[in-house]
Amino acid sequence: MKKHIPTQLVVGLGILVIGSGIVGGEYLLVKWYPAHQANVVSETLKLIPYKDDGLGVDMQVAAGIDQKVDISPGEVRIYSPRLFSTDPSITLTSQPNPDQSSEFTPQILAIWETDGATHSLPRYEFNHIQINGRDAVLIWQSVNRHMVLTTRIISPDRIIEAKCTAGGGDENLYMQACEDSVKTIKVAGPPSQPPEGLEATPSSPVSLPH
Repeated sequence: MKKHIPTQLVVGLGILVIGSGIVGGEYLLVKWYPAHQANVVSETLKLIPYKDDGLGVDMQVAAGIDQKVDISPGEVRIYSPRLFSTDPSITLTSQPNPDQSSEFTPQILAIWETDGATHSLPRYEFNHIQINGRDAVLIWQSVNRHMVLTTRIISPDRIIEAKCTAGGGDENLYMQACEDSVKTIKVAGPPSQPPEGLEATPSSPVSLPH
């Protein structure tokens, strides 16, 4: 004669298993996941030195972006390959500065500042700052549904442009990685005269436009 497992025992075991699952899930949510997220942010934003004598650039690049480097004449692309989405990347270019000026002209600054409104560019934001003693601008905008930060830095010898995209990953995290990276750029050559009344690069991050 077959013995039947008591219904109360089955129910009790089911409750025990479900309860254990709930407790384990709560542990993951409360203990493990926040620590994991903090570690992801820390590892993504960790800065790694990069130097290119040809472009005249010395900087530090966030580890979440600095996985591979493609070098072509006049251009360097630093990126982290993604299989199913757009790569987060920084593309650096350099061009001569024939005027040998240390500052962008008021006319070009005015154009860049108003481009967003003039051309109805989505999520456009402009900031005129200094980066390591050089006159610079930061321009945020959405391009093909991805946020892009364009940085231009002028020195008497050259003008450096760094175009950084968050790609298809965590937008806020990778735009922070972009900003942290471009604000470390040092441009080779003679020192610039700081523009009068222009504040140094702010230590706090600029808020991402919405």
